[in-house]
Amino acid sequence: MTDTARLLATRSFVELGARQRARALLDDGSFRELLGPFDRVMSPWLPRQGIVPQADDGVVVAKGSIDGQPALIAAIEGAFQGGSMGEVGGAKIAGALELAAEDNRNGIPTCAVLLLETGGVRLQEANLGLAAIAEIQAAIVALRQYQPVVGLVAGPVGCFGGMSIAAGLCSHLLVTREARLGLNGPQVIEQEAGIEEYDSRDRPFIWSLTGGEQRMASHLVDGYVADDIDAIREAVRALLAGPEQAQPRSRRHAWFLERLARLGDDCVHLDAAAVRALYAGEQP
Repeated sequence: MTDTARLLATRSFVELGARQRARALLDDGSFRELLGPFDRVMSPWLPRQGIVPQADDGVVVAKGSIDGQPALIAAIEGAFQGGSMGEVGGAKIAGALELAAEDNRNGIPTCAVLLLETGGVRLQEANLGLAAIAEIQAAIVALRQYQPVVGLVAGPVGCFGGMSIAAGLCSHLLVTREARLGLNGPQVIEQEAGIEEYDSRDRPFIWSLTGGEQRMASHLVDGYVADDIDAIREAVRALLAGPEQAQPRSRRHAWFLERLARLGDDCVHLDAAAVRALYAGEQP
């Protein structure tokens, strides 16, 4: 197949909505949505602040199967409030993960895939959103004792804030070239540190630091895949079927801290290539 033919045959995963993404990853005909839009479980706080809520609060939770194995998909809709986590959406994800863990305790080996398209906590719900994210993190740790929890950051919103910590707790983390992953978003860093420190409009600069390719080079993710539905589906299936890591990334903090310690006072002079060199080599 020529490069042109291959490009024409590509079907973008990034351009899909949350519900379409979940359907694309599950086996044909197995998609069953939990607390869908017709259940009208939405945020009670947004209307009080003059914001139109969404019937599913921007989170799609579905059960089905992947290669015949019971699976849970939780997909965040980045087009609604920047994929922010509020009380309802966060509770849907945490509750679904807890049910998946309960399935495993009852002999039903249910894995989970989190489609992370989020800027973190929803500021309009503040503490409620933070509490929900903490519950998601605890549920990820509980479920990964039984079955893999795969996180996927596709783009274009990326994954930031408390949900980036949730991403780091996943058994495996997969990204595309369009993805970004970081604790603080570009606008937040620019606001706090100034445009000379971090220009949020400089897209090449931002992706060179927090983009999917760089995160793969610095061992913060486990897979780097093209924006193609078939390629992403196969990458997710491979991670679910592959061997479990001997030690989750969240417990390998000493390896990362040792490399951060090497930065010292010269960190302001490092470019993207130097960062990659710093993290070169295999993890323990």
